[in-house]
Amino acid sequence: MRKNKTIAELIAHWQSGERGANIAHIATLPKKPAHYADLPQSMHKKLRQALASRGITALYTHQRQAYDLAMTGTSFTAITPTASGKSYCYHLPVLQTILQNPQARALYLFPTKALAQDQLADVTNLIEAADAAILTYTYDGDTASNLRQKVRKAGHIVMTNPDMLHSGILPHHTKWVSLFENLKFIVIDELHTYKGVFGSHVAHVLRRLQRICAFYGANPTIICTSATIKNPKELAEGLTNTTHAVITQSGAPVGQKTFVFYNPPVTNAVFGVRKSAVLEVSALAKELYTAGIQTIVFARSRVRVEMIVTYLQELTKHKINDDAIMGYRGGYLPSERRVIERGLREGRIRTVVSTNALELGVDIGQLQACIMTGYPGTIASAWQQAGRAGRRQDEALIVYVAQSTALDQYIIEHPDFLLGQSPEEALIYPENMMILMDHLKCAAFELPFSTQDSYGGYDIQELLSYLAEEGVVFKTSEQWHWMSDRFPAQTISLRAAAQENVVIIDQSVTGSARVIGEMDRHSAMTLLHEEAIYLHQGIQYQVELLDWEEKKAFVREVEVDYYTDANLAVEMKVLDEDKLRHAPHVTIGYGDVGLVAQATIFKKIRFGTHDNIGSGPITLPPDEMHTNATWLSFTRGTQWTDEQLTDAMTAASYAMNAFIPLFIRCDAQDMAVVPQVKATHNELPTFFVYDRYPGGIGLSERVYDLWESLLSRTLAHVTACPCEQGCPACIGAQDGAYAKERVITLLQKLI
Repeated sequence: MRKNKTIAELIAHWQSGERGANIAHIATLPKKPAHYADLPQSMHKKLRQALASRGITALYTHQRQAYDLAMTGTSFTAITPTASGKSYCYHLPVLQTILQNPQARALYLFPTKALAQDQLADVTNLIEAADAAILTYTYDGDTASNLRQKVRKAGHIVMTNPDMLHSGILPHHTKWVSLFENLKFIVIDELHTYKGVFGSHVAHVLRRLQRICAFYGANPTIICTSATIKNPKELAEGLTNTTHAVITQSGAPVGQKTFVFYNPPVTNAVFGVRKSAVLEVSALAKELYTAGIQTIVFARSRVRVEMIVTYLQELTKHKINDDAIMGYRGGYLPSERRVIERGLREGRIRTVVSTNALELGVDIGQLQACIMTGYPGTIASAWQQAGRAGRRQDEALIVYVAQSTALDQYIIEHPDFLLGQSPEEALIYPENMMILMDHLKCAAFELPFSTQDSYGGYDIQELLSYLAEEGVVFKTSEQWHWMSDRFPAQTISLRAAAQENVVIIDQSVTGSARVIGEMDRHSAMTLLHEEAIYLHQGIQYQVELLDWEEKKAFVREVEVDYYTDANLAVEMKVLDEDKLRHAPHVTIGYGDVGLVAQATIFKKIRFGTHDNIGSGPITLPPDEMHTNATWLSFTRGTQWTDEQLTDAMTAASYAMNAFIPLFIRCDAQDMAVVPQVKATHNELPTFFVYDRYPGGIGLSERVYDLWESLLSRTLAHVTACPCEQGCPACIGAQDGAYAKERVITLLQKLI
């Protein structure tokens, strides 16, 4: 029989027991009361009636501020925490406007289908309570063909995602005349997700949308909502190409949140190795499950999600039809994810283990605790994840379990990095020429350009001349017209490699095959190679065949005591130098680079002990990419062999990679450091820091000016680490007796 404990009881139990030595810091953020404002005098009586049915007689101050701005036609961005009632910032003015003018229309954009379905249910309930004839629909790949015409002709509120807007609506705008002629509002929810390459694409989709609105005589107000980011006004204005007011003060109440910073115990003092964070997270989650505390566990990778699910399902394996512990991540089929979301809301699922797929505002009810398996990559993500527990006034427990990495250990020693700093900037780079040219083609297909036109603030006449030379547009005396027989939007993905996904096919049952998931091409190189163990909801599958040409992985269910981990070798080549500066013994550059990634070998890692029990080669073609990078080349001394220098540079790269997010406040996955003992462009030892996106998104250019600070911070951390020979908390696991000493010597020389 499970005995429910309070959060305070559980923490006290941890502190007084063996876990007490592993708790590095506890911080409690006090609860905050709500701040209210009166309902607007002008609000329609049916809307007042709908709010009253939900027990709402006043608005939070940020909701009232949003309503007032929207009703005066002012575009704005509302930045408030998770579960602060952001959806009313757009639902209320949109419904008010449609009640006043039944011809008015609104277009809602959500980054995922799940969010759109969630908001559809929410606004439909509000409309029913208002007893209003307002038609609301989602329009995405799942919309039935017999419903699509009704959505186009009669939908007052159309909810979609950027991908569908890009390929399914804008190219066919002539079928959407009633929407575009009467469009009063464009709503962009979860603004902070539109960063990097995805955000840069979406910026162009919105420019194309505004161009079509202008063609039909509409000038809609744009409403953005977002979790906390450092640069909301800059991002909103860069994304929408319009001026925005910003609402940053939330009037919603906030429950007490207790943060526990937990460092797994050291298992090898000489090498500074700590117990696996995955194993510790699994043990803590088991205790929360047993204590009756509904919990969400976040892990950074699909493999880690499935490993934790595997460990936790031991708790329920002897119970019939018990789905109280589930995984949730990209790659699961949509129907499977909807079942899990419903199970969380209804309380049937007590523990869910997720990648960042559940960071966004899908309604999953009132969870009580959140466990983070290591640093999520950004402060913004950490607060999003923490916000999934204890929504509104409820008390919440957030447990941060550090990994052995340098940045995780830095956070354990400096918890204010997570608790006391503003979140990162969300950066986009619409100037990326590959992205700009892709959307210029789409825009030309949708409407002709005049010989005087600009596009989204860019002078495009030379680019159109280039497209004419390529035979996709032609010029008349006053206009550029699309002439290719191809439909450009169909071949352009807004998300990296989305059209190149590998489909995962289960053939465990002889004579039948079923699709159980999908994965992007880059990840498939290391997770779906032949002999890889693919984990799905705690079930193990072995990859029997990866058909790289057809993008299909054929798997069969197995039961083994290990998982697989693969190595990826990266080689860089400088294509063009845009910037160069010199210092004694050192040259720093920035420019375009070519990158070749090659999956080389995989290892079999035993569950529980994490011992290496075997390995094998991977035979896949290399993956090539052009991007931007900054590099630091230095003259080498004669005291080290090539092997010693390689080891020292590899270890220094490991440490540097951890600290780049401290300086440019990006996700750790946005960039990478690659060492080369003999770079092809100058034959000198070189560290490359590159953008992990085709064409680059401007991050590495910022590192170009920060090399000195990055090297100093890295040296200080490595020197201060208490290990003797180098460890995962500073330079990674090392075999050599002088590894740490050599890294310190190298960094001192570079500084």
